[in-house]
Amino acid sequence: MRSFSALLSAVVIVASASASALVSIPLTKLERTGSYLTGFPHADRARASYLKDRKSGSPTTAPASDFAYVQYTTSVGVGSPATYYNLVVDTGSSNTFVGTDKKYVRTSTSVPTGQDVNVTYGLGFFSGVEYYDTVTLGPDLVIAKQLIGNALQSADFEGVDGIIGVGPVDLTQGTLSPDTNALIPTIMDNALEQGLIKKRILGVSFAPATTYNDTNGALTYGGIDHALYTGKITYAPLTETHPAAHYWGINVTDSTYGSHTVIPQSTAGIVDTGTILLLADDFFAAYLDAIPGAYLDNNFGIPVIPSSSVADMQPLNFKIGGCVFSMDTAAQLFPLDQNAAWGGETDVQYGVVSNLGANSGEGFDFIIGQKFMEKYYAVFDTDSKRVGFAYT
Repeated sequence: MRSFSALLSAVVIVASASASALVSIPLTKLERTGSYLTGFPHADRARASYLKDRKSGSPTTAPASDFAYVQYTTSVGVGSPATYYNLVVDTGSSNTFVGTDKKYVRTSTSVPTGQDVNVTYGLGFFSGVEYYDTVTLGPDLVIAKQLIGNALQSADFEGVDGIIGVGPVDLTQGTLSPDTNALIPTIMDNALEQGLIKKRILGVSFAPATTYNDTNGALTYGGIDHALYTGKITYAPLTETHPAAHYWGINVTDSTYGSHTVIPQSTAGIVDTGTILLLADDFFAAYLDAIPGAYLDNNFGIPVIPSSSVADMQPLNFKIGGCVFSMDTAAQLFPLDQNAAWGGETDVQYGVVSNLGANSGEGFDFIIGQKFMEKYYAVFDTDSKRVGFAYT
């Protein structure tokens, strides 16, 4: 079995020295050995269940990346002198922590808060002690007194050292004790407060991997990198529909597969870097039924597309903010040459779109994830309460 290398990326940071200054930093490659991708759609559905069921102020439960498959990670320094950790960048959670693989190294800047931290994710957990510490994202982005967790116990974080959470700050409520009502300012909150960035904007650029060692993505902290997209950015306001409103939630006006209706009317869901692409079960059924001979592989939890149907596949379209964003045939399929890396049959064509695990109408009807963002630049704008997309 070939080893699987998680996708590489580069972080692009808007430095405080100049409104147009950009500092590029490559993200750490996460090496995998064996069939670590097996079952990742089931992991996505477990994540979706936690996202959907989380209540505001819930004491222990929050979303996180699924660590059994493709991830975008960054090397983050903690302390002074800094120890560098390989952290998953996650828009679906907001706690930042280290210590799940490489242990937390305390220095003179490490100050215990007297608070314990405990977060349960869809497929794992961490618990430990919360610290103030210096966090280095790049030469011009060094955040003082950032709250981070030291994971003394954890499960299902193999191969990574923790998470850097860039979701809404409210997701941190209930994760500390004894002060269960406290919010933990995110890295974006503190970077703005300390004058390191001018806006709480995160730009995300992913791209399909052509080899296992592609440097094929970028993150932009504090602004937008105009070189990473073409045309204009189309924005959609954050939804007010719960539970999607707890996260980076938006409304999709409608969705079609060719001439077939998939999502018939405006509905709420979320945009999430930690998931591939999920649709509510009834929406997914409409999509699957429109592809002749397609069926759900219950072992892997993803669709199988007959080779006879691939040539005639139609665009999967999502209408967001008045603009139609299309996923062409290639964007809807896993490359055949990657099947062996995650344990799939080498001669079977698998699709990337899967089912959410619940029907629509409950305020959480889709997750637009990595596969969509490999085609479109995404902007998470906290200050203006919106999410944007643009062609790449």
